[in-house]
This record gives sequence, C-alpha cells and structure tokens, in this order.
Amino acid sequence: MKQLPSETIRLLSSAQTITSVLNVVKELLENSLDAGADAIDVRLENYGLDQILVRDNGRGISAVDTPVMALPHFTSKIQSHEDLMSLQTYGFRGEALGSICAMAEVLITTRTEDDDIGTQYTLNNKGSVVSQKPTHFAQGTMVSALNLFKNVPVRRQYFSTTKKCKEEVKKVKELLMSYAIIIPEVRLRLSHNKVVIFQKGNAANHRNALMARLGPNTVANLIPCQHQQEEDQIFLEAFFPKPGADLSSTSTWGPERTFIYINKRPIRHKEITKLLRQHYSAQYQDDSARNRYPIAMLKISVSPASVDINVTPDKTQVLLDNKEALFTALEALLVSVYGYRPSADPPTEEFCPEMSAKTGTQEEEALGHVTNPNLEEPQSDEIPGSSTELPEETKKNPDSKRCRISGEEWSKGTALTDPISGEPLRPVTVHQISAPIGGEMEARRKTGNVITERPVALNAYDLMGNCTLRAPLSAFALFQMDVRSEVVKENPGAGLQEINMAVHDRWRNLGVEDLKRYDEKAQKTIELHQRTCAAKLARSRAKKRSSVPARGSKRKAPLTNKQILEELFSTQTFERLRSMPLSPEPPPESPPESPPESPPEPPKPTRTVDFCLSSLRSRLRRLASAREATPPRGLRLLNRLPSQSAWVVSSGQKLMLFNPYRVQESLLLQRLLQDHILPTVILQKAIHVTESCLGGRNYMDALCNMEKQSPDVNGRIFISDPRLVANGFKVNLAPGHASAGRRLEVTALADRVPFLGLDDLREIATAVFSRRAKTVKECRPLKVSNYLQGEAVRLARKMPAHLSREEAEDILRRMQQQLGENIRTCFHGRALLHPLCDVPQNDEQARLLFRPLAL
Repeated sequence: MKQLPSETIRLLSSAQTITSVLNVVKELLENSLDAGADAIDVRLENYGLDQILVRDNGRGISAVDTPVMALPHFTSKIQSHEDLMSLQTYGFRGEALGSICAMAEVLITTRTEDDDIGTQYTLNNKGSVVSQKPTHFAQGTMVSALNLFKNVPVRRQYFSTTKKCKEEVKKVKELLMSYAIIIPEVRLRLSHNKVVIFQKGNAANHRNALMARLGPNTVANLIPCQHQQEEDQIFLEAFFPKPGADLSSTSTWGPERTFIYINKRPIRHKEITKLLRQHYSAQYQDDSARNRYPIAMLKISVSPASVDINVTPDKTQVLLDNKEALFTALEALLVSVYGYRPSADPPTEEFCPEMSAKTGTQEEEALGHVTNPNLEEPQSDEIPGSSTELPEETKKNPDSKRCRISGEEWSKGTALTDPISGEPLRPVTVHQISAPIGGEMEARRKTGNVITERPVALNAYDLMGNCTLRAPLSAFALFQMDVRSEVVKENPGAGLQEINMAVHDRWRNLGVEDLKRYDEKAQKTIELHQRTCAAKLARSRAKKRSSVPARGSKRKAPLTNKQILEELFSTQTFERLRSMPLSPEPPPESPPESPPESPPEPPKPTRTVDFCLSSLRSRLRRLASAREATPPRGLRLLNRLPSQSAWVVSSGQKLMLFNPYRVQESLLLQRLLQDHILPTVILQKAIHVTESCLGGRNYMDALCNMEKQSPDVNGRIFISDPRLVANGFKVNLAPGHASAGRRLEVTALADRVPFLGLDDLREIATAVFSRRAKTVKECRPLKVSNYLQGEAVRLARKMPAHLSREEAEDILRRMQQQLGENIRTCFHGRALLHPLCDVPQNDEQARLLFRPLAL
C-alpha cells in the first residue's frame, strides 16, 4: 500500500464526505468486494448511528499496510492516474476509511492467511493507529464505525425522526440487493438491532439472483437477451420484460427495480433509463404506461478506458467516451425484443389553414399524435382512419407528397374522413363507463395489488407449537388442483397466464351440482383444520404450563459448549466412559406385546464384481507389514464426536479425546507471555525506588544495568529493556545524593493489572539477578501472569461453537510445534488429551475389547 503521487491526487481527489449511513456501508462493502470476499455481513445498531459493522472473509490487511490503511490517498489498487484505463476494482482513491474516521470512532479487526491470530486496531479521527491488541478472529476484515456524526451534530440531526431513519435502512437494503444481483456468487446479510432484514445466499447465475430478489413470478415474465458489438468492445447482457406481459407485474412506479450496471458497478443514468421506458411503454395503449418503470436488469461491459467513473464522490454517475455507439447497440437490443418503436415526440410544426398532409409513415405519426399517442404501427402500407382526398396534380404526380387542406374544413373537423363509413375522424373520443364509479371501477382499482386466492397461505394457527399447518383449501383451490393438470395435458406449451385463464373459464362454466360438491369438500377441509388447530393449541398451552418454573425457583441457563466439554472430560464421567465395554451389536430388547405388521422389504439391487481373493489377501498382508515397519508418529485428527465439540485423535495405537478450547488457551497464553506489552498510564506522582525497597544492592544493579535510552533534555535516562517495559513499568534513573546512592523513579504503571507496585518490580529484579532471566516470559510477575491467563481464557471463549476440520487441524499442529510433547496439560492443570482406548493389533485383542454386555 503506497501513497498516490501529488499530481494523481489532484486529478482524483473528490472531497469525499460522509453524509449518511448509506455512504459508510457502500464504501466498506466495496472494500470487502475488492478484497475477494464471498461472504459479507452488515450489522446496524440504532439505524447505524450507534454502530455500523461490516465483516467479510476476504484476504485481510497485512501487518505492513496497517499503519497507513486509513491515511488519505494511501491505496493498493492503483499507482497513478493512468491505471484507471485498466481499473478492475470498485475503489481507487484511498479516501473512504479516512473520511469515515473523521465522522466516527473506527475499530478494524483483521487477519491474513499467514497470521496465527487476528489483531484489532483503534484509529483516531485522522486515520492513524493509536492502539492494537490481539484477538481471536478468522481470516478476513471487520470494520466497526461507532457513534456516527458524533462531532458533526448537524448531520446527526437530519436523522432525528424515525421516518428518515427507516428510509435510510431501506436505502441500505436496496444497495445490498443491487450488488446481490450483479455478483450472484457473494453471500450477503443485513441485520438491524440483531434482527435479520435481508439475507441472500450464493447463486449460480444472474437469473437465480433475480429470482431470489424479485420472486419467481416476476422473473417468469423476464426474458434473457444479449448483444455484442466487437468493434467498440461493447457487450450487453439483460433481462427485459416479455413483450405484451402484464403491466402491473413487469413495471413499477419508481426506478428502484430498474437495475443498470456498467462494468459490474451500479449506476444511475437518466438517458439509458429513458430509452428503456420508451421502448417498454410503446407496446401499451394505456397512457399510464408512460409513467411506469420496467422491472429489468441491464449489464453493460465496456473497456475501462472508455468510461469515467471519477465524476461524483459516490461513483454512481459515469461519463462515456463513445456514448453514441453504446446507445446504438442498446437500441438494436431493444428493437430485437420489442420491435420498432414509433416516435412518440410531438410534431414541431403548427397546423395552419394551408398545412402539408403527410403520407406513409409521416402521416401515420402525425395522425397517431392527434388521436392516440400510443397508436401501434400498422402492418400494411395503408393508413387506417384516413381518407384525405388528394388534389388532381398530386394524383397525376406520384412523387408529390403534399396536399392542401382548407382552414374551414380543418376548423369544422371534416378534413380527415374514414374511408369506410365516410364520417370525419375525431381527434378525441370520450368513452362513457357503463358501471357506477363505486362498482366496477373500484373493483378494478383494487384488484391490481390484491391477491384474491391464496390456497396455501399461512395463518396465526399455523405456527402454533412450532408446527406449520396448511390452511384449509377453498372450493376454487380444490377445483384448481383437479383441473390444472388436465389443462396442461391439453396444451403443454401454454404459459402460466394462459393456464390460469383456462382454469377460471372452466370454473365459471361449472354446473350447480359440481359447485355444490366442491363446496362440501371445502367445508370438510375447514372442519378438519379447525379440529387440528384446537388440538395443537391445547398441547402448546399444556407444554407452556409444564415448562413454567415454580415461583421462587431460579431458571437454569443452558450449558455452554465449553461447560459441556468440561463435564465430558471430568474424571467420573471419563472413567465411566472408559469402563463401559463396547459391543458391536446392541443388546436384545424384549419383544413388544403387539408387534406391528410391516410389509416385506423389496430385494436390494445387487451387482456382481469380479476380484481375486488371493490377490486381496496378499495386498492386505503387505499393507499390514508396512504399517508395522513404520508405525505412525505424532498426533493425527480422526473425527469429531457427533454430540460434542471434542475431537478424536490417534497417537500410534492409542485413541484419545482432544479438547481444542484448553489447547487454544495454552497457545494464547504462550503468545501473550512472550509478546504482549501492557499499556501504561502516567502517574501523577512518581514512585521512588531505592536499594532497601528492592532488597539489596545487587537487585538495584540488575535494574540499572538494563538497556537504556539516550538522556532527554532534563537529563533523565529511561530504562527501555523489554523485560521491564512489557510488564507495565516505565522507570528512569534519577540523580541522587552520594550518601543516599542511586535512585530509580517509576513514572508510569499498567492500570489493567490491579495492585501492581514495587513488589512486582522486586520479582522482576529477582528473576534477572538470581535466575539470569533473559526473556520477557521468564520475567513475568505473578500478578501479570494471572492477568494474562484471564485474557487467554477470555479470548478462547470467543472461539466458534463448532470448529471446522481445518481449524482443528491447525490447532493440533500448533500444539505440537509450540507446546511440544512434554506439555500435556493446560495452565489450570487439566489434561489436553484423554486416553480413550487402544486400537487392537490382532483378532484376539479385538475379541477381548469388543465383548458383549453381560445381562
């Protein structure tokens, strides 16, 4: 990660500002995608004002880049302005984290593939690292922004109402949904106040991602299409509504369902959106179709050199180099789907008493504008609804396409007449409704967004007792189940809409007796559902009464995973487990009083395989001899117990239980004892240390002979030896009187270890002088060691409940490398490995081990 040159900063700098929760989530989400993450978790607390947490499983941040990871204009994605010509990432300026640090308190936890343990960094408002500490964390990065806009109250005041806060969370949800469609292989999850409001798993392609986003009914009305223009390096991939599909199911009143991407980047482009709306609405006669936006996905792939994304700070608007070529390709794609679109623009010339009458396509467009703006293009060359009489000179000269219309005829409305009826054409036709306003029109208005039939809907009783029940089927639902298969057999190529229309037609034409029969069936299903719901409700109430504890009794919390392991590895339980003989066959049970009659099982399919028994026996003997010649060494992980989180390992011929929590505690303690430096707090009054306080001159000499820094401006010399600094002591040499001898001053102490003082400093001096301790681990005082043990236990408790096989193997490998073969207990004195049994080496041992239970 390097800083961009000054000339590049001048060209790319966008004055990035964080004005909303959406800005923070978008920048952190794009950083996670650039890191190669395929699982991203976004968590919000109090609508994102208290905490915004984005966690991924990407590559992580290396330790070399962490000091400058949030400083302005430090990035690893580009090195100069010319790199934008081949940009393949979402971010490139290096301003996101620095801008977030200026608006909130930022904590970054990261771990790379090469790190043994994760590290948490605390950043200040300038993006610099102020502190760090080790933590248990999987590979990836977690960025947490706390107290957003704490130093800019005006921006926080904008989210003072609940309505604006909910709108912001909705915008974040829409953002994650747009990325979920264009990158189907990424898993996304959004939660607010620990409640999941959006979750999307990995999908195979864009169609499956759209289906998870919009639903199968909507995607069924979308058709995939592609267009490629090799000359200009333009590739279009889209999902457009089917021609003639239902307007209500393929369009919305807002642009939030029209997804437009350029090089996998969600953008907002008014001209592209306008072109999509014009081609989509041209196929509908209703004027309201012009105000609707199609539900579509358009993916545009162009050369990075032909698009400029450095237009706005949020990078949602772009500039195109060859915009004409792109619009030509998009127009060709839309024409291939919806056909030729007549121009809907109004004519520019005004009608006058002596105006020109257009023929062919021009006259059709003019007429369509007068009568109906959505008039479709006729299939023949004749113009319907027009019989303008041409003058004789125009009839004689076919090339003449202009005629004269008198002002009097035009004003009276008799200039254009119908060729069949001879009646003049009216520019506007008023249609009178046959039903009252509160009748049919109100029904039409309601049925647009209401589902009238829901045969498989769930009600409140369906979730009682944690058991779902199917709702009772109506008479129409029962009829639909019987007739639907017949309709499909009669017309296999019919669509969903055609099948539903055919079923409704048959239902309307059904006889009285058949209607009565289906009503009786529906009544029986309702009665059965009511009885089942009543029984489920009674059982759930009885279970609730039995589960309520008595008054005054304390409800016990369930055991944690670690407590279950400790109980499993206890002496009594383990001795009972070892003393229990293993049997390959379960003991015979007493026969039941009335055994149920079961139908005979069908014979299992068999397959004959040719093999040589003597060859198989010789190979087994060679394998056995090779195993005896080279017995296995070390510990090998076998499998996890199904009911617990303990693992079974083998060491030679022995099987043992492996407790990963205790091993992780020991490994963390070893790491903390060697490397952890306790942070210090400056004392208001320094503590004077003399030879009498330490116990003698030799101990004073041991401290004074440690590594020191150069004298400061006041002449004080600080001891910088790691054996003293790592234990939370900041000591300097102070000049004293000749009679009093040398004197030390403790100017800072660690506040995390309670009651740390001169006794602990004496322990360090004793270890240095008496035991000749050279490392930090050998000089740890007892209080510091106990504190680090508690930290190791706290970090180990953050391990996941169920470890994967790779994580367990990693812990076992580090145990053998770092702890060695001699250490087999944790610092609490509990065993890391418990012997379970010995693997039999021959048939005789196997028979003795697997003996049947004595009844």
